[in-house]
Amino acid sequence: MRIAILNGNPDSDNKRFDHYLSLLSDKLTEEEHHVTILQLRDMKIAYCLGCFDCWLKTPGLCIVKDDSYRVCEECINSDLVVFASPVIMGFTSALLKKANDRLIPLILYHVELVDNECHHVARYDKYPFTGLLLAKGIDTDDEDIAIISEIYRRDAINFKTEFQFTRLIDDPIEEVIHEINSI
Repeated sequence: MRIAILNGNPDSDNKRFDHYLSLLSDKLTEEEHHVTILQLRDMKIAYCLGCFDCWLKTPGLCIVKDDSYRVCEECINSDLVVFASPVIMGFTSALLKKANDRLIPLILYHVELVDNECHHVARYDKYPFTGLLLAKGIDTDDEDIAIISEIYRRDAINFKTEFQFTRLIDDPIEEVIHEINSI
């Protein structure tokens, strides 16, 4: 399985988070998965302008020339995308949110009715499954985790895929690997 991990940890001093992702990647690679960790803090990714040029003027490509192209390419060519972030002020990091917003070129601007809701139409035939890997902050509670999970689950609907799991970096790596292998 080809796996892209979007590391939304903005703090290079948060070694525990990065170490967990590195160990997870190593163990998944040992099991013959192809894993790419995108270190978002080291990439140049601008905020989405909301101009919709990626839908109208340059279909499938953002007009802003930065590393979001690589993020989109890795995501659409993966079987699983893991959104990874410490929980900061009740949500994923702004860094991860910014990268997630820049995935919008992967869908079309047209909408269709899905379960009595309007959702975008797929640009591609296949989209990766998604998962969430979080690190609780000192003020993070179960409700925060549930809200974040629900937002990513609903985001997966728009991206024509299925949200597979929410895990914490406090969980043993073997449990996360088992979750991934069950997909």
